[in-house]
Amino acid sequence: MASVIPAAGTLPWRRRDGRLEVALVHRPKYDDWSWAKGKLDPGEHPCVAAARETLEETGLVVRLGVPLPSAEYPVLDSTGGPATKQVHYWTARVTGGTGVLEHEIDEVAWVDVRTAHDRLHYARDREQLLALVRAERADELRTWPLAFVRHAKATPRGKWEGDDRRRPLDAVGRAQAASVAAVLGSYGVTRVVSSSSARCVSTVEPYATGQGLRLRTRDVLSEEGFAESPVGAVAQVQRLLERGDPAALCSHGPVLPTLLGLLHTRVDHSPERGGVADALQGAADEDMHKGEVLVCHLVGRGEDARVVDVERIDT
Repeated sequence: MASVIPAAGTLPWRRRDGRLEVALVHRPKYDDWSWAKGKLDPGEHPCVAAARETLEETGLVVRLGVPLPSAEYPVLDSTGGPATKQVHYWTARVTGGTGVLEHEIDEVAWVDVRTAHDRLHYARDREQLLALVRAERADELRTWPLAFVRHAKATPRGKWEGDDRRRPLDAVGRAQAASVAAVLGSYGVTRVVSSSSARCVSTVEPYATGQGLRLRTRDVLSEEGFAESPVGAVAQVQRLLERGDPAALCSHGPVLPTLLGLLHTRVDHSPERGGVADALQGAADEDMHKGEVLVCHLVGRGEDARVVDVERIDT
């Protein structure tokens, strides 16, 4: 059986003079035009690899948007044996970087959709382009992420004698917090809100500190505050929806289902959106795993905010 080589990449996009453009990369080794992509590092999440590979190949910092169809095709592995490369793709918006070319790429070209369709070397790469165009026509390309994080693994309650709100992460949880930071970075999160409990703060603090962001802690997002009154926790989500900024909210297993229920009301429950609604409902019903990140991709803000896609990412 052929081995699977996981990889990830992006379709950076922009609007220039009212025209949708995407960024293609040219690889002189193969003399082909394709999307920025590359293999995952050991233990790396595809979303993290997609943003990293885009930076390495184009010199551009990107914020991931909605996921696109993946691609699978036969290749040879490091031993020369048959393998299947599986590439996960996302739309992406440029948020920074120098644009200095690196990593086997000699040219990056911003071109309109028709030119991209004609220039792409591989027919399989056109599937992602067509999906991006469909998202643009549905007004679902200019999204912003709202990530819900369940705190990472903590010292068990039975082994902690102090105030439960001060119960710390264990060694596994601290490693998960580093993975959470990498995931949030790939989606360009700029606002971080957390339960005031230590295990939640420690889960998202590495990301906030690394990005120079203020970490906002809220008692109403703790288990104790939520048990007293769920209204305050729901209000935190409503404020994030009003702002419409890339954001992350970290809380607890008993709290998150109610918050996800609020997002469930923001999904178009047509047959085409059944998967999005099911993903949200599943995360609420099954209980998110400790250290899991659920990324909701939204368009609009406030009362007009609606969820167009959802990703569940274990760390």
